[in-house]
Amino acid sequence: MSTASTERTGLWLIGARGSVATTTIAGRAALAAGLWPPTGLVTALPPFAASGLPDLDHLVIGGHDIADTPLVKRAEELVAGGVLPHGLPSAIASELAAADTEIRYPHGDPALDIADFTRRHGLARTVVVNVATVETDPSVSTGYANAAIDAGCSYVNFTPATGMRGEGLAERATAAGLPFAGRDGKTGQTLLRAALAPMFAQRALNVRSWSGTNLLGGGDGAALADPAAAAAKNAGKERVLDDNLGTLPEGTVHIDNVPALGDWKTAWDHVAFDGFLGTRMVLQTIWEGCDSSLAAPLVLDLARLVSRAHAVGLAGPVPGLGFFFKDPDSGSAALGDQWRELIALAETLRTGS
Repeated sequence: MSTASTERTGLWLIGARGSVATTTIAGRAALAAGLWPPTGLVTALPPFAASGLPDLDHLVIGGHDIADTPLVKRAEELVAGGVLPHGLPSAIASELAAADTEIRYPHGDPALDIADFTRRHGLARTVVVNVATVETDPSVSTGYANAAIDAGCSYVNFTPATGMRGEGLAERATAAGLPFAGRDGKTGQTLLRAALAPMFAQRALNVRSWSGTNLLGGGDGAALADPAAAAAKNAGKERVLDDNLGTLPEGTVHIDNVPALGDWKTAWDHVAFDGFLGTRMVLQTIWEGCDSSLAAPLVLDLARLVSRAHAVGLAGPVPGLGFFFKDPDSGSAALGDQWRELIALAETLRTGS
């Protein structure tokens, strides 16, 4: 039996008209209306049914963005790109329009916009989620993390930006009784690495090198062509290998901007390893996926989990949410271990202690 909370909860998206945010907004509306099954939504699985998470139809969405393209238009563009199903924008046009009216151009103190949004809608609490395009200026993401604290909101950093890891911010959030989670959503290549790397360690197979290449388009493809912007993302990809293998093997990760791919990405991995008596072997993988479709359900998962964590009084980095991130705040980098920690969190949220 579901014990989903009937309280109205805010989801404030930084980068609210981007591909990930638009897919998140459209997906929430489609799932809440029963138009589509919750494929990819971790919190729809049985272990979370009694955790008191806010229902999707009780999420109210707003956000900040410098873009002014209406959400209905962005959704239609995503339909043309094969990201959203045909007919969905017209079926949820009123929900897209409602979210559109709550998107603000960032100016002045963003905390005022967030606090006003929470107050006007009579929300029990609001979760601020950063899904903006990768940045090189850390002051932007730390500014939004600071604004979330000022507005009394929990915070999720789904990007490789600095966010709550800015000086003193984590301590401020914890002291204010606010939970947070981050950073950099784990949606593709690193997800696969987190699943495969423990296999090599547990079977005592010596990994000699692990190299990878990413081809991606969209805003992130352009932004990650900047080596400084790519460095933080690659650090997360390397961390999962180092943590699981006990050492970082040879190899590099390349990120190439291919504008023609749009919201789609391709990731190749080449793993050279030694078996019994030094037998040399190779594993190669290819991951082809739609970044927005992989990310959007996780954004909804995190909003629901962090909101509930706030409701039961958890503060600081939420244990168990490393499952969703390349560079988690704490805990193991092995996917199996992370899943067990997440299930433990589901029980904590169910009991409230």
